Amino acid sequence: MAGILSIQFEPVLNEIDKNLKKVKTIIENFVKENGNKKLDLIVLPEFFTTGVSHKYVDFPTPKDGGAPIEFVANFAKKYSVNIAAGTIITKEDEKLYNTMFVLNREGKTIAKYNKIHLFKYFGGTENLRITPGENKPVVVDLDFAKVGLAICFDIKYPLHYKKLAQNGAEIIVNPAAWAYLKSIKGQKEQNARVFRALSIARAAENLVYFVSSNECGNADPLGNIGNSMIISPMADILAEAGNEDDAIYADIDLELVRTLKTTTPVAFEE
Repeated sequence: MAGILSIQFEPVLNEIDKNLKKVKTIIENFVKENGNKKLDLIVLPEFFTTGVSHKYVDFPTPKDGGAPIEFVANFAKKYSVNIAAGTIITKEDEKLYNTMFVLNREGKTIAKYNKIHLFKYFGGTENLRITPGENKPVVVDLDFAKVGLAICFDIKYPLHYKKLAQNGAEIIVNPAAWAYLKSIKGQKEQNARVFRALSIARAAENLVYFVSSNECGNADPLGNIGNSMIISPMADILAEAGNEDDAIYADIDLELVRTLKTTTPVAFEE
């Protein structure tokens, strides 16, 4: 068995220090209240340092993640836990990327993934600011499982997840800032239904545990749906958040994934 923790919270727009302190508080409170739980992986949301705004590109870090990743590294070492650090904006060769960092229990960055499928629909302009990452799967061989990396709008592209499964992923982490326009009536509920449906499908069709870590809250003009989930390869929702700051936890059985990949290898079929 392995223990997975997904962090959901409402970032203060463009207030990096406040958001890092909020991450610190949520994790420390969970550990204090659940010291007996096994903790193998923590997942943080997309844009966990800045939230979603047109100004987030004003705070790029070096390609190594700079101070935010140093902050996360200290937690990895303190609690001896692997961390998939949501995303931050990085700058390399004058280009900006939306980057997830994966750190091991010693606080060392062992993988990075630059978001491939940028949000450019329904008024989204991520593609005007951010450069898409190289179109190849990133699967990290952690000390307890193989973890595939995806970010937010990637979820609309099922072949991305199939490639992760074909490259050995047993868990797929999916940090997100799945938003909605508050001015459109009913869009919050609609977007939440879509996100839930796609998350469940990606778990079941690829026979993996699926971990989403979403932003929540009601900043104008966008709100975020929350609804972070940990889902089994049998489409069971093992843990789910509402639309408030939360830390959801689940014990997962990796032998289930390994058995299913042998007995029902649908993810490997064309």
